[in-house]
Amino acid sequence: MGNDESCHFPAIYNFGDSNSDTGGISATYFPALPPNGESYFGRPAGRVCDGRLVIDFMAENLRLPYLHAYLDSLGVNFRHGANFATGGSSIRTPTETFFENGASPFPLSVQLLQFDQFKARSTYLYKQAKKPSEKAYLPNPDEFSEALYTFDIGQNDLSYAFGKMSDDKVRALIPDMIDQFSAAIQKLYQLGARTFWIHNTGPVGCSPVSRFYFSGGSQLFDEYGCIKSHNDLAAEFNKQLKDRVYRLRTEIKDAALIYVDIYTAKIQLISDAKNQGFGDPFKICCGNHDQTHHVWCGQRQNVNGTEIYSGSCENPSMYISWDGVHYSQKANQWIANRILTGALSDPPVSLAQACNGHPR
Repeated sequence: MGNDESCHFPAIYNFGDSNSDTGGISATYFPALPPNGESYFGRPAGRVCDGRLVIDFMAENLRLPYLHAYLDSLGVNFRHGANFATGGSSIRTPTETFFENGASPFPLSVQLLQFDQFKARSTYLYKQAKKPSEKAYLPNPDEFSEALYTFDIGQNDLSYAFGKMSDDKVRALIPDMIDQFSAAIQKLYQLGARTFWIHNTGPVGCSPVSRFYFSGGSQLFDEYGCIKSHNDLAAEFNKQLKDRVYRLRTEIKDAALIYVDIYTAKIQLISDAKNQGFGDPFKICCGNHDQTHHVWCGQRQNVNGTEIYSGSCENPSMYISWDGVHYSQKANQWIANRILTGALSDPPVSLAQACNGHPR
């Protein structure tokens, strides 16, 4: 295939955490509450955001429908892919302590098992179908190898660990995270995947809620106002991930592995927020947090005899942070516009040309 040709991906299969969860954790445990979804869907749509996520803008770019969550049982259509991401997911299998912190029971290894079963079962049903209408919501088995396989995961492994252990111990966990990430890519390759779009992890030290909980003091913030040690560890994870992607290219030579520097996109936005049309990058649109009480977006809580409802701000499009952890739709759109072109990818191919990303 020529370098300038689009790939015409028939489907996207996505793996990740809440950054790309389009309804998995909402269908399983905790339905997204209003005002989530207010800016685009007009109602909660399984996303922790006022509207669309980066993965939604990626689907739009490829002229594909938004991905339905694999775990959603109602009104789903998997003809053009499925989303295995769930809020709280990590690369490594979480411990019981991490589950208490809101970790998902669907780490990357489980998402891979789900995909394996999804592929086998949907193929069986497709082949058993007697008429076209019975296949309408199923992927064509011949198209699994032509689909795009996307990843956005790793942020929670770091975030959960920061509150539990020293930075040195967190750093020591990174090689195991990379090994498990690599094993997932190799497993998907064995299942027929050939084009991988791999996001690195974002600047976790810039999360407003992380800054709020941080006990180290503002002298440990970097020039952007983010927790320097946390971002340093995210950068170390990203370095090791990139190195591993390079190595994988030599091991699975007929696959296209695109490493996408979403960290840089996010830090560019946060460091230049006002010039990009946003307000203070650390202000939260939806949620009430002070030293003693944390009322998350859409929740009600009785504080000293007064019921507090945590609704959204007047203009979410002025905010980078939707709820203190997740980005607003406007910020997601800004980030998507920076990564879809290939300007932050290695090799530098656009999303639509990702299948051309074989090493030369």
